[in-house]
Amino acid sequence: MLCVCALLAIPVWAQQGPIVSPDPNPSATSDVAGDPQQPAAEPQGQSNEVLHPQPRRILGVMPNFRAVSAGTLPPPPTKKQAFKIATQNSFDYSAFIFTGFTSALAEWSDAHPQLGEGMKGYGRYAWRGFVDKTDGNYLVIYALPTIFHQDERYYALGKGRIWKRFTYSMTRVVITPDYNGHDSFNASELLGRGIAQGISLAYYPSQTRTGSAIAEKYAYSVLRDALTNAFREFWPDIAVHVLHRHP
Repeated sequence: MLCVCALLAIPVWAQQGPIVSPDPNPSATSDVAGDPQQPAAEPQGQSNEVLHPQPRRILGVMPNFRAVSAGTLPPPPTKKQAFKIATQNSFDYSAFIFTGFTSALAEWSDAHPQLGEGMKGYGRYAWRGFVDKTDGNYLVIYALPTIFHQDERYYALGKGRIWKRFTYSMTRVVITPDYNGHDSFNASELLGRGIAQGISLAYYPSQTRTGSAIAEKYAYSVLRDALTNAFREFWPDIAVHVLHRHP
């Protein structure tokens, strides 16, 4: 819901393309892309100007370490960089805040009645949510991309009409660049989320281990990643033009 509401808040001017601002320190965005000591490579023929950069954390709550700012083109991630991004997404303070919030929503909606209600029930949701998030991160961001030679960072488009950018961001769960920069079928995302759902069978109530329940959770996890990409894509525009937060 947060992603959808944020997209609806974008005014008509966004269809005319994002505002470009000079970046006096192009290497500053490389920390988001992976290794903070390795500056992002600038595509040939481009100026020093880049679009509004992606923050490491959105509003200090949502982890955003996988995002690469529009207008930058870093080299393929090393195994160490991919492992670092997966670790940041799992253990940064913002990850705990985000997991705590989603666990509260799950307890409030009584997603798994067998886990109970109140603080005791919330605790049961919270640790399961943390395990879900952590094993999913290491599978999708580090382990499987290392095997398939895929880059699971989100490369923001940052320009064009809203529908084009929205479609691009949503389809990144199916299409991702390989180490050579060519589009490839995103096996790391789709297979990784499936394996994570299989692991979750060990610690969720037996009543929710039906085929339909597992398929629903799998579809939700992939859709959540797609909507998160859309939110990443439009967040710089929302921050500057709606919230008036200038980087």
